[in-house]
Amino acid sequence: MPDYTDQHLKDVLTRTKTIAVVGVSTNSVRPSYYVARYLGLKGYRVLPVNPGHAGTSLFGQTIHASLSDIQEPVDMVDIFRRSEAVPAIVEEALEVCEGVQTIWMQIGVEHAEAAAKAEARGVTVIQNRCPKIEYQRLFGELRMGGFATGIISSKL
Repeated sequence: MPDYTDQHLKDVLTRTKTIAVVGVSTNSVRPSYYVARYLGLKGYRVLPVNPGHAGTSLFGQTIHASLSDIQEPVDMVDIFRRSEAVPAIVEEALEVCEGVQTIWMQIGVEHAEAAAKAEARGVTVIQNRCPKIEYQRLFGELRMGGFATGIISSKL
């Protein structure tokens, strides 16, 4: 698993304003659903991407079929797909998401070649991590081991 400093992760989460979540689910028990919902509740603009649900609404946003359908700047592309799907998503992000700053691959998702391609274009890449977990840990909601600090609750 790649190792990232806390400051690096915090910098990425602080500079990010708009996140395209590729592979988001409309099923509320799926991790992609509650991660996207949590990030939206923390003030990020979350743009859902899932071709199977394109045109429907999630969290007040229309679900896009692909990154190409998004007509606004995206700071981060958060990938909730299997590792083998990453190269095509990174390629599309680099092509159509002008100014994208970060490619973030969720827990269990890694692709060294796609990461190297994005990094060669000046894009920060985070692999095998969850922005929700890192946000909670780095901004005082969870301690390193996941223990409650008294700030987080079960309420969203």
